[in-house]
Amino acid sequence: MRFTSLIVELIRARPGLVFWLVVTIQATMWFVVPLLLYSAPPPDLALTLAYGREYQVGTELGPPLAFWLADLAYRLAGNHLFGVYLLAQLCAVVTFSALYALGRAVVGPQHAVVAVLLTLTVTAFAGQGVDFGPLVLARPLWALLLLHAWRLIGQGRRNAWFALSIEVGLLLLTTTAAPLLLLLPIGFALANSRSRRALASVDPLFALLVIVVLVLPYLVWVVRADPFALPPLPVADDLVPRLTLGGELVVDLLVALAGMALLILLNLRRIHRGPEDPPILARPPVGALARQFVYFFALALALIGVLLAALFGLNHVVGGAGIALLMSGLAVVVMTGDSIALRRQRILRAAWAAVVAAPAFALLAATLAQPWFGGAERATALPASDIARFFGDSFERRTNRPLPAVAGDPQLAALIAMGASRPHLWLDAAAQKTPWLSAAKFNELGGVVVWRAFDTIGQPPEDIAKRFPGLVPEIPRAFAWLITGRQPPLRIGWAIVRPKPTP
Repeated sequence: MRFTSLIVELIRARPGLVFWLVVTIQATMWFVVPLLLYSAPPPDLALTLAYGREYQVGTELGPPLAFWLADLAYRLAGNHLFGVYLLAQLCAVVTFSALYALGRAVVGPQHAVVAVLLTLTVTAFAGQGVDFGPLVLARPLWALLLLHAWRLIGQGRRNAWFALSIEVGLLLLTTTAAPLLLLLPIGFALANSRSRRALASVDPLFALLVIVVLVLPYLVWVVRADPFALPPLPVADDLVPRLTLGGELVVDLLVALAGMALLILLNLRRIHRGPEDPPILARPPVGALARQFVYFFALALALIGVLLAALFGLNHVVGGAGIALLMSGLAVVVMTGDSIALRRQRILRAAWAAVVAAPAFALLAATLAQPWFGGAERATALPASDIARFFGDSFERRTNRPLPAVAGDPQLAALIAMGASRPHLWLDAAAQKTPWLSAAKFNELGGVVVWRAFDTIGQPPEDIAKRFPGLVPEIPRAFAWLITGRQPPLRIGWAIVRPKPTP
C-alpha cells in the first residue's frame, strides 16, 4: 500500500503554501539566531554600517546601495541591529520568491517547490546571509534578473524589459562584480536566435536609458576616482598559490552542496532494497531552451567565478557563493526528468530538516563551547553595546560634546561607530579608505583612539603612537565577554583627542 505523507500531498495540492512555509521558517530562524547569539555584529557588517553612515556615492569598498540600505534599516530600527538582520532575511525571501517564480515558469509549481527545498540546504544561504552587505543584496537582484531575463527570452514578454533594466541598474549599484555577471545573460541572449529577435527592437534602448539614469552619479564617481583597476595577473611564482586557491574555492562550493547531495543519495532507487510504490511528482516536458537556460546559469557562473577568483587572487568566488549556487537546485530538478519519485519520505523529511538546521546548531555549539576550550576569538562575542556606550559616554563627560569620530584598531573602532552618536569611522592606517576624514579634520573634531591592550598599562602600539604624536593613554578598560569561560577579559587601551576650540 502506498504511503504519502502530508508534506507530499501539500506539495501536490498547495505548492505555494509549502514554499512560503519553508522559506518563512528559515528566514525566521536566521533572524532569531543572531539576535540570541551575537553580542556584536560580524566585522564586515560593522564596517558596512560605518560606511553607510557617510552616504558616499562610492568608496573603495564598491558601489553604495548596500551601505545606504544597511544604514537606513539600522536607523529605522532605532539604532538596533535587528533592522539590518531583518533586511538580510528579506533579501533571502525575495531571492527564493524569484527562484520559485522562475521554477514555476520552467518546471511547474510542484517541481519548483522541490527546487527551492534543495536550494535551502545550500549552506551559502544559511549563516552567511546574516552578514548583510553587497554580496547578500546582490542575490535577490540576480534572482529577479534571471526571472525577467527568462520571461523575455523564453516567454517573449516585452513588458519584462522595464523590470530588467531596474534590476540591472540596482545590481550595478550593489557590487563591483556586476559587469562580469551581466556578461552571462548578454552572452546567452546573443547566442539564441529567439532572444536576438527580442533585442532587435527599441525596447533595449529604453532599458539602457533607465540603467544610465540609475547609475549615472556612481559612474561619474568611478570616472573621477578610477578605483577599480583589475588586480595584476599572476606571475610564474604565483601560479601554484593561485591554483591552490582555485582548488580551495571549488572545495568550498562542493561542501556548500553537501546537504543537497545527501538528499539526492537518500532518494536513489539503487540503495532501496525493499518493495516500493513511491508517490510521483509529475510535470510537463521541459523545452530545450529552458534546459539550456538553467544549465548555463547553474554551471557557467560557478566555473567562471572560480576561474576569475583564482586568476586575480580573490578570496571568494566572483559574485559570491550565493549567486554561484543559486540555480543548483533547479538544475538538479531539470536533470531528474519529468517525474520525481519521493522514496523514504520520513527519512528525507528528517534529513532535510537536519541539514537546514545544522548550521544554526553548529553556531550555537561554537558560541557556547569555544570560550571554554580556547581557540580563535569569535568576533560576534565582543560586547559591542558596552564598548560603544563606555567610550561615547567618556568622551562626552570629558568634553561636553557627543563623540564625533573614532580611530585606531579597525574592528573596535567600527563597533564604537555604531554607538548612539554614530561617530565617524577613520581608518588611520589606510586613510584613503575613509576619505570623509583626514588627520587634520580628526584633530579638529576630536575623538577617541582605541587599541588592544595586553597589560594594565595600556601603552599604544608603535604604529598608532607614530600616527598620533603626543597621545596620552588612559587606564585600559576591561570588558566581559558574552560568555566568559576561560578567556581573560577584553582589555582596550584608549586615549582622547580633544577637539580644538571653536574660534
